[in-house]
Amino acid sequence: MKITGVELRRVAMPLVAPFRTSFGTETARDVLLVRVVTPDAEGWGECVAMSEPLYSSEYVDGAAEVIRRFLLPRLPASVEAQSAGRAMEPVKGHRMAKAALETAVLDAQLRASGESFGRYLGASRDRVPCGVSVGIMDSIPRLLDAVEGYLSEGYVRIKLKIEPGWDIEPVRAVRERFGDDVLLQVDANAAYTLADARHLARLDAFDLLLIEQPLANDDFVQHAALARRLRTPVCLDESIESAEHAAAAIALGSCSIINIKPGRLGGYLEARRVHDLCRANGIAVWCGGMLETGLGRAANVALAALPGFTLPGDTSASRRYFATDLTEPFELSDGHLAVPTRPGLGVDPIPSILDEITTSKEWIPL
Repeated sequence: MKITGVELRRVAMPLVAPFRTSFGTETARDVLLVRVVTPDAEGWGECVAMSEPLYSSEYVDGAAEVIRRFLLPRLPASVEAQSAGRAMEPVKGHRMAKAALETAVLDAQLRASGESFGRYLGASRDRVPCGVSVGIMDSIPRLLDAVEGYLSEGYVRIKLKIEPGWDIEPVRAVRERFGDDVLLQVDANAAYTLADARHLARLDAFDLLLIEQPLANDDFVQHAALARRLRTPVCLDESIESAEHAAAAIALGSCSIINIKPGRLGGYLEARRVHDLCRANGIAVWCGGMLETGLGRAANVALAALPGFTLPGDTSASRRYFATDLTEPFELSDGHLAVPTRPGLGVDPIPSILDEITTSKEWIPL
């Protein structure tokens, strides 16, 4: 497949409500989109890097520069997704930038061949169960109102963001209000240390599905020590940046569940490798989210339809985050989202909306 050029486009996507985690609050998404153009098809990729390097070391300005200066010049004259991944491998890190470019190449490749993302990755279902991530709130009553709203919409699992000072009591309040039948988990985004183990063990009383990334992203050893002290299963997110990282975490006993985020892993091909590794080792996986637009959401829903994804992911409906998505919106049906079946991602940006929200674009001929 010969790429004739690549467009880097920035779009501004206001969130319907502020989304607060232990590392900061987002009110809008500054999204970098990558469009790959070939004689046979075009492909889209979405970079999930945030505006600031808070979730990880990557940020959206840096991702655009890495793609422009270092990744595009490495692509071979004739390319497909596998060879694109190999060509980018010598560039250290910058996995979100790599994922965006690899996804755009794969989308173009599959559109040209008439194959859907789900079929290519190995999806075994035509719809996936959906959970929702609930940010840190100003008060417990506001939290309870938010959870009640999401449950009424049909979400099958609730994830609460937590941090020191906002953990035991909000979880207790949700359990007491909505009962033990609600699938409930928490996400610390690395806000605690091993010294908090006794405190975190108090969460065992609430029958949680898991506690996600309680400790620092680079500490498998202390996660293993914490896992031995908790009944609640430990899930890793930020710690897992490759299949090799996943293998090390499994070998050390650092986790029993892994959150697979393709952007964090460098793309959907590596995400599938992590899925396969975990499935072979009896480790449950689920698909995390980074407040994606409809483009990124389409790819995540396809990934979440693979057989090893046994827990509901953060593949929420479009309106959870955006009043207007840049594609046709993903809408919840009986707590599930349908897996797109058209070629490639199976969705397209709506030109009028895309033009309205675009803040900059750059065409790079190849």
